[in-house]
Amino acid sequence: MTAATPGSTTARTPAEADTRQVIRPYGDTTGDGMVQLSFTLPVPAGKRAEAAALQLAAKMGLDPASVVHAKAMGPDFTFFIVYGRVNHLIDYAAIPAPPEREYPLLSAQEVNLAIRSALGRRLVVVGACIGTDAHTVGIDAILNVKGFAGEKGLEYYREIHVVNMGAQVTVEELVARAKAENADAVLVSQVVTQRNAHLHNTKQMAAAFHAEYPTAVAAGMGRPLLVVGGPRFDTVTADELGVDRIFGKGTTPSEVASYLVHALLPREAAQ
Repeated sequence: MTAATPGSTTARTPAEADTRQVIRPYGDTTGDGMVQLSFTLPVPAGKRAEAAALQLAAKMGLDPASVVHAKAMGPDFTFFIVYGRVNHLIDYAAIPAPPEREYPLLSAQEVNLAIRSALGRRLVVVGACIGTDAHTVGIDAILNVKGFAGEKGLEYYREIHVVNMGAQVTVEELVARAKAENADAVLVSQVVTQRNAHLHNTKQMAAAFHAEYPTAVAAGMGRPLLVVGGPRFDTVTADELGVDRIFGKGTTPSEVASYLVHALLPREAAQ
């Protein structure tokens, strides 16, 4: 006896049971395939602009689609929100699970104890937003006492000395301050991402630190640990940018503190 999967003419034996987990987007009702997307076109607002938006939506596989919002962005640009149905399916079972965090998540007390036991001094962290980025929300969420997501920032940790340089810090200023403070780690936040400014700024920062510490063996062995965070770093790796770690959106202070212990202290102290 054989069985055929829905929409397929290929027969399967009981031993070849379908292990797929087919999913599609949800809008109004389960499995209706409805999605919403937003974009800006470099054309004046109007019916012709809406027709262009619908044509773009169709080429992206939305059928049918409708413009649910259109707003002029000055005289020559229009912002759109389009709602429509996609026919694409995803086999969720075929997607590999992302790698687990390679270090344990420690409490503030455990972080303090590990640093005090291994270093016998406070761990020094210098943080900043570099380039023209004036958005301190990311760096403040990690460093300031008020913290993020119900967790207190690194300033709360007794054994961590935090130097928050704020926004629009030049790479030269960051390197100089890190050297003056004898920093163990440098944390850089990049929220502004237009024209890949976050990637350019990070590469420039990493190159400057590697040039300033030419004899360094690795992070914590001749140069500070280089950590960068922001919402748009998911397309690159730390090696490509020349840093030691990338943190994405939703990162909490305890994750960063635990990583600092993992990366900078002897393994026995980090357990």
